[in-house]
Amino acid sequence: MISDLLRRKSLDEILAVSDDGHGPTLRRHLSVWALTALGIGAVIGAGIFSTVGTAAAGGADHLGGGPAIMLSFVLTAVACGFAGLCYAELSSMVPISGSAYTYSYATLGELAAWIIGWDLIIEYAVGNIAVAISWSGYFQELLRGFGIAWPPWLGIDYRSAAQAAVRVAEATAAGGDAVAELGASTVRMAQALAGAPHLVGVPIVFNLPAFLIVMGITLVLVRGIRESAGFNNWMVLLKLAIIGFFVVLGAFYVQPENWTPFAPNGFKGIASAAAIIFFAYIGFDAVSTAAEESRNPQRDMPRAILGSLAVCTLIYIVVAAVLTGMLPWNQLGTAEPLATAFSNLGMGWPALLISLGAVFATTSVLIVFQLGQPRIFFSMARDGLLPAWAARVHPRFRTPHVTTWITGIFVAVLGGLANIDEIVQLTNIGTLFAFVLVCFGVIVLRYTDPGRPRPFRVPGGAWLVPLAGAACCVFLMVWLPPASWWRFVGWLVIGAAIYAAYGWRTSVLGRRAGRPASNPPFMNLLGLGFALAGVGLFVIPHDAGIGELLREAIRAGVPGHGRAAVGGAMILAGVAALAIGALAGLRRAPGPR
Repeated sequence: MISDLLRRKSLDEILAVSDDGHGPTLRRHLSVWALTALGIGAVIGAGIFSTVGTAAAGGADHLGGGPAIMLSFVLTAVACGFAGLCYAELSSMVPISGSAYTYSYATLGELAAWIIGWDLIIEYAVGNIAVAISWSGYFQELLRGFGIAWPPWLGIDYRSAAQAAVRVAEATAAGGDAVAELGASTVRMAQALAGAPHLVGVPIVFNLPAFLIVMGITLVLVRGIRESAGFNNWMVLLKLAIIGFFVVLGAFYVQPENWTPFAPNGFKGIASAAAIIFFAYIGFDAVSTAAEESRNPQRDMPRAILGSLAVCTLIYIVVAAVLTGMLPWNQLGTAEPLATAFSNLGMGWPALLISLGAVFATTSVLIVFQLGQPRIFFSMARDGLLPAWAARVHPRFRTPHVTTWITGIFVAVLGGLANIDEIVQLTNIGTLFAFVLVCFGVIVLRYTDPGRPRPFRVPGGAWLVPLAGAACCVFLMVWLPPASWWRFVGWLVIGAAIYAAYGWRTSVLGRRAGRPASNPPFMNLLGLGFALAGVGLFVIPHDAGIGELLREAIRAGVPGHGRAAVGGAMILAGVAALAIGALAGLRRAPGPR
């Protein structure tokens, strides 16, 4: 059974799908400049315009890096650089749509490929939910700069509004000034709940701008990659001009004393900030998802990936230096820190222009992420792990239009309903995990297929850079809060349930090897066990470690007892079903090999 799950798809077969015309294919016409622009467009966006503030100032569950956030960017860039080199080697060898999913199928086997494909939903689709929410926030800030008031109940999700309402109520009950203590933005969020219309007693609160921008971009992407890339190129140029404006003008207002103390929370603050600002780097690997549409993938993919990463790292360091020099680091914990830097200096028009730049920046990120996710679904469906309709290509535009619409609707709806803080943490850990698998994939291919032409080879041999990249990514994962880990593991377990119930029996590679058309009982047990455990992992409280979670489950009356007990029981039931199913699978007669 184990060898069956680890069955690998040969590189020759993967490349043949693209080169010989068998099966649906995509058009090749993206240049190296278009690919690099896609990378820059994906990276520079929500992170530099929003996450950099909370990374510097800190938050409820993480320490701030202070001015030393410049070192945090370097630390994160090193991890991404190692992973980028691994992506460059694999993307030049396997110039096929699908990114880390395709690489994992060729190196680590079908089960790993499914896991990484499911995990990449976190990076692209779930990550894009956070970007859409950020876009909405800056869009509303831009409207306020022009004196236009957007209805609060149509510009936020219900959870954020409810949390803000509780905080405002507590501050008011204590006799304080809610605006002075919590800020005007928190008060506006609370007003969204109070001023919302009701339907059968339920307040209607929905982030409409986030929904509309995603649906608009989906329309653009369905029409084809050429129009999408051209639109993105203009967005990249515009937002780089805005960032240049911030750096040049802001440099005149830098006060060197704001850089002291340089690292107020020591290395812990630097490392914690690095784990948070990793969100600002998510996207450079998105270039590899367009490999099948590149004119010369063997030459252009490594250049585009590493070039976009180098450009973005330099920009981040310069922006961080200017930002932390303009204001004390502990005043940067806002959703719009670049605009705040000018607002606190009494300069309204630069803040307005920065908000405009943030709208451009996040728009380009939305385009690239919405471009990547449907193509991963496309590759998985072509391999039989998803239904065949997910691999349909539009007869005129030659785009995966079905999965583009599905992804767009999914991101748009959740963009209107989800809380951005929880989405960002889940996105970071999921993407880091994907990077770890890509790094190990380079090692595996160096030994399983050493004679394969490699237009770009990772320097330092088969082990040095890949192991360094994997180690750096795991290091950043460790510094993320417990909630990120619980949700991430729960997401992977639910994905395993879908694979056991559907993907295992419909896999093209598996059916060719003689897998049955319907699931044997042991696979149904495995699917049930994964489903129970996955749901249980989302039921338990996510703000506690394993030891604290066990105490909450055992002791009645403590906060979180109900969720810990019910979720724990579901996890135990799931583990029992998994054990029975695994034993049954190991004892069955060996299948075809």
